[in-house]
Amino acid sequence: MQKKVDRGEHLNTSKVKKVLFKSSLIDTLESDLEVKRYTHGYSNLTYLLQIEDKEYVLRCPPVGAIKRGHDMGREFKVQKAIAVAFPKVPKMYHFEENAATLGAPFYIMEKIDGIILSYQETKKRALPVSDFKTIADSWLDTFVQLHQIDYKAVGLEDLGKPEGYVARQVTNWGKQYLNAATDDIPEAEKVMRWMEEHQPKKYAYSLIHNDYKYDNIVFKDTHWQSVRAVLDWEMATLGDPLMDLGTSLGYWTMATDDDYVKQGIPSPTVFEGNPSRNEIVELYAQKSEKEMHDLVFYYVYGLFKIAVIAQQIYYRYRKGYTSDNRFANLDMAVKICCKLAWKSIQTKTIN
Repeated sequence: MQKKVDRGEHLNTSKVKKVLFKSSLIDTLESDLEVKRYTHGYSNLTYLLQIEDKEYVLRCPPVGAIKRGHDMGREFKVQKAIAVAFPKVPKMYHFEENAATLGAPFYIMEKIDGIILSYQETKKRALPVSDFKTIADSWLDTFVQLHQIDYKAVGLEDLGKPEGYVARQVTNWGKQYLNAATDDIPEAEKVMRWMEEHQPKKYAYSLIHNDYKYDNIVFKDTHWQSVRAVLDWEMATLGDPLMDLGTSLGYWTMATDDDYVKQGIPSPTVFEGNPSRNEIVELYAQKSEKEMHDLVFYYVYGLFKIAVIAQQIYYRYRKGYTSDNRFANLDMAVKICCKLAWKSIQTKTIN
């Protein structure tokens, strides 16, 4: 879905054209530029630039956002570096760290044509039950390929510090939640304490995406056997791949989940034919040949991280940094994720 640019989240088209011209992406500054904003995302702002029968995509952070989780330089660097080893990323054209040009760091990349399976898109397509097994397999195959990237060979050994990664994540997401908190959610405090006490001490590490879900994947066509691109790399780092899987499981809402969960975390995974969370873990283990352990911790971590991301966006909405009405009820999503995480801890299951 696209829409014309919102007031307060606008781009200076004259300056954008100068950047495109300087980067040899257009022929003349006299060309007309049309800008539309993709509205399916909740994090960074993503714009479609249409000019001279060409299409590009521009990404920048939202107004009032902290750099952590909105790092344009990181996103640009990762996609540019891994393209040879993992060609399922858009081509990177231009990056500017200095906010002087557009008011924030930004980058421009290739527009990838294909199908993104958001909840609404999946519902509209009314896919047959049999399609979801193929979709899940392709999604998981790409996930495993991503985790197998030799990050040293592509020059990303300085992207993060994998030693101590799990402990830092538990601490940092807890701090971020408290810094953005607006309502009293008892389960959030309980979940934070539990994660501190039950985090794994030994784990493998690799390049991880940190937001790997269906609507960050571009499928080539309705055969669902080919993934053209993985999008939204702003939180990519070096860390425990099971933390990556845990985040994906947090988004993996099932048909058997309570209605309040399905409404609070809408996902294409709720439709009949999708594997369960346990089945996703089994499939990932088979494809990656990794040993699965501490699954409740990883699932709980994923849910809590999603809660914090939603809380930060809701905090910006409450502060008036954005007027996007989609954010008005994100406080309910925060509560749902925290309650679901605490329920998983009590029942000792991820299903």
